[in-house]
Amino acid sequence: MSTDNPLGLFGRYLSLWIGLCIAGGVALGALLPGLFELVARAELASVNLVVAVLIWVMIFPMMVQVDLGRVADVGRRPGGLALTLVVNWLIKPFTMAALATLFFRVIFADLVSPEDASQYIAGMILLGVAPCTAMVFVWSQLSRGDANYTLVQVSVNDLIMVVVFAPLAGFLLGVTDVVVPWGTLFLSVVLFVVVPLAAGAWARSRLLKRGEASLEAFNDRIKPASIIGLLATVVLIFGLQAPTILARPGVIVLIAVPLLIQSYGIFALAYGVAWVTRLRHEIAAPAAMIGTSNFFELAVAVAISLFGLQSGAALATVVGVLIEVPVMLSLVAFANRTRGAFEARSGT
Repeated sequence: MSTDNPLGLFGRYLSLWIGLCIAGGVALGALLPGLFELVARAELASVNLVVAVLIWVMIFPMMVQVDLGRVADVGRRPGGLALTLVVNWLIKPFTMAALATLFFRVIFADLVSPEDASQYIAGMILLGVAPCTAMVFVWSQLSRGDANYTLVQVSVNDLIMVVVFAPLAGFLLGVTDVVVPWGTLFLSVVLFVVVPLAAGAWARSRLLKRGEASLEAFNDRIKPASIIGLLATVVLIFGLQAPTILARPGVIVLIAVPLLIQSYGIFALAYGVAWVTRLRHEIAAPAAMIGTSNFFELAVAVAISLFGLQSGAALATVVGVLIEVPVMLSLVAFANRTRGAFEARSGT
């Protein structure tokens, strides 16, 4: 393996590390429920602050790479941004609603009650209407995405989400009382975009005063932080959800099936269009991953407010949280393996 692989030493056995972290998280959650209950209570506006710190650790290395002076250049390469917006807002919500309905009204109809089916469908729809804000920076970094371009993609998506989320979710759910948890939305944007971006810009400015070599050396030193934060996040997420996983494993598997099909299908569609349109790989990979990943804090918060903490809808959004990291890491690995073909096709 090349030593410049963005996954570093962990890349060779990453699937093993993630599997161990999943198993370890579930085991710790079962053995030390009080500890994870304490962590779960550390919330502000439905955003878990411990998870937020770990995500911040993962995001910061990429934010140091953002050159704010070049962000405006994205306007000269609109293809990736257009692809992201079309997939996120014109395709993904509707395919998620269709898949959820197909599986729980037809394929799994004999395995769950109609009432539970409606709840699971609702939760999956909420995931489909909430494109990723935070973790996509991690996936972009691990696939060597263009940091400036990814920042613009996420920022534009967040602006659209403020306007579109409630009416689109309400339309697909068939309800009129979808209340956007503005606290969750704005706090997430501040924590996962504004604060790390400001910190990264400050660190970059200070380092560049000492020369490009200082910036490169700093990036090399903090590169492991993303993976360490990622593995710790996996342990924490699965530890927090251990009681649910152990109590309802069959239902979790049923919900995971259409979510997995949706995730890989959306990525294949976006990545395929990027290939056909000859997008550069550093733009194509993050563009495909934004649509695949989800803003699970927002989806969980809305599901709880609409249907209750113990509802099937809330459970479905939690399953989305559980499958996200393993799925996205498999897609990062695929994107990295196909980089050479993309670069040859786009002439880079």
